[in-house]
Amino acid sequence: MSVREATIADCMEREEIRNDLLSRGYDRRNFGKIAALLGGAVTAAQAAPAFAQQSAKAVVGAVRIGSNECWTGPLPAGVAAAMTIIAEGNRYEPNDNHAKLFAAVAEAEGVPVERVTAWPGSSDPLNRTAITFASPTRGIVTADPTYEQIWRTADWIGAKVTKAPLTSDYRHDVKAMLAADPNAGLYYVCSPNNPTGTLTPIEDIMWLADNKPKDAILLVDEAYIHFAGTPNAAKLAAARDDVIVMRTFSKLFGMAGMRLGLTIASKDLHGRMMRYDGQQVTNMLPMTAVACGTASLPLADEIKARREQMIAVREKAIAHIRSRGLNVIPGSHANMFMVEWKGKTPAEMMAAFLEHGVQIGRSWTAYPQMSRVTVGSAEEMQKFCLALDKILMA
Repeated sequence: MSVREATIADCMEREEIRNDLLSRGYDRRNFGKIAALLGGAVTAAQAAPAFAQQSAKAVVGAVRIGSNECWTGPLPAGVAAAMTIIAEGNRYEPNDNHAKLFAAVAEAEGVPVERVTAWPGSSDPLNRTAITFASPTRGIVTADPTYEQIWRTADWIGAKVTKAPLTSDYRHDVKAMLAADPNAGLYYVCSPNNPTGTLTPIEDIMWLADNKPKDAILLVDEAYIHFAGTPNAAKLAAARDDVIVMRTFSKLFGMAGMRLGLTIASKDLHGRMMRYDGQQVTNMLPMTAVACGTASLPLADEIKARREQMIAVREKAIAHIRSRGLNVIPGSHANMFMVEWKGKTPAEMMAAFLEHGVQIGRSWTAYPQMSRVTVGSAEEMQKFCLALDKILMA
């Protein structure tokens, strides 16, 4: 293809994208916002400062149990793989590394390799899913509370967000979600849910997939699924062309700073998400992250051991909290839990803990008297419990 032909093709593609956005209710003022958001010039936090202000910057030297990071780094085999590939850092892709990662995902999840795509973290595909399948005329439905980034993105692009409360046992109420907006373009389920850590049964997720509008998309965010070790929605995304499953290596795999995520979906859905320069993004992943993720995925025994370590520490901390007369939302299957304070606000408790060198998480508007606490190492959670005792005795 000549330069002139390539330029014409690019112009035609951009015009097609503009027409698609216009047909879905966007106006021309949205185009620059979408380009900036997906291009990295504007982050979701910058798009909605009110949310960003609630997330405190990490305090160096404190026990950091507020951001749902893993308490330790990548699995040893992943570290070794990343270190090895550094020597080939002069190459964009030393040896078909993307394909090896996709094959490792396909093998681990039992899904067709052509349905796997990787991203630099999970924020990018989450933003793209909102922009691609929701719009000012077809909104987004989520639980409340849940991970809020999709709310920020929707607000930034002018798409309506409808929120349905969790059930009495803290699952996504999928029937209430569908009833809240039967004509939404995107339904978002986070399981295990952030901030509660609670699971939505795969049967409920399947019900929503079967009963939502045929042309709507179901996005299942399974960032914490490896901590749960329960049935997941990967095979649902492998069998259907209207479901996307999103994963990240930032949690159990301890790779938050390395930026690697993935989605499982049909080639058509991935293709639509990539119309906004997505192909360039997925082809330029950091090779250290790709190598680390590829080496880590097959390590079933190590994954299980890390999960069990977290569960033991989590349950011990929760038992201590309850012994002090405080309530904790039951049923967490992730490296977090929600604590209900008595007599003090979450902001006051966050400040009090920080005075003792412990940085806990924030609250959600749906549960204004609760704070999210990340499960750290055994030593870190012991420091948390000691700090709690001192605060309660003050």
